Amino acid sequence: MSSVSVAEQLRRAREAQGLTLHDLAEVTKIRADHLEALEKADYDPFPAPVYIRGSVRTYASFLKLDVPAVLSALDSELARSPEHSGPPSLTGQRRGPLDWLTYQLSRINWRLVAVLAVLVAAIAGGSWGWRRWNRQMREDPLSKLGPGIYRAAPTTGDLLPMPTNAASRR
Repeated sequence: MSSVSVAEQLRRAREAQGLTLHDLAEVTKIRADHLEALEKADYDPFPAPVYIRGSVRTYASFLKLDVPAVLSALDSELARSPEHSGPPSLTGQRRGPLDWLTYQLSRINWRLVAVLAVLVAAIAGGSWGWRRWNRQMREDPLSKLGPGIYRAAPTTGDLLPMPTNAASRR
């Protein structure tokens, strides 16, 4: 049954159960002209592939067909159609590179990207911290000490300053 089109599968299953398009339209709440279009593989009345998929899913499940198999066959049929293979244009204008880029970005799992970004930041921060700590441990601890608190008074000549540690007199 894989070589049979989705439209043919739907029509044969409906006829095998003795249902008319109007009977099916009443039960599924899908317009009769849309059901007829589905049986003819005419997808022009549908504004977007999502409506085609939803209608076929409802139609196939009512007729007790293998819904995943029917939807898989529908996907392969729609992929061959240039009008229905991608997302629909909401403005009716031709899609450009920016539209393609925003569509691709909308398909990204941003939760996964956020987790990966946090993981990369943690690894980078840990690596930076380890290198900094390792460099600090190898440095001479006295290398950054200044001249200290004691500063000798400027002298004139070659004399050393006199020590002032004698007891002070009152």
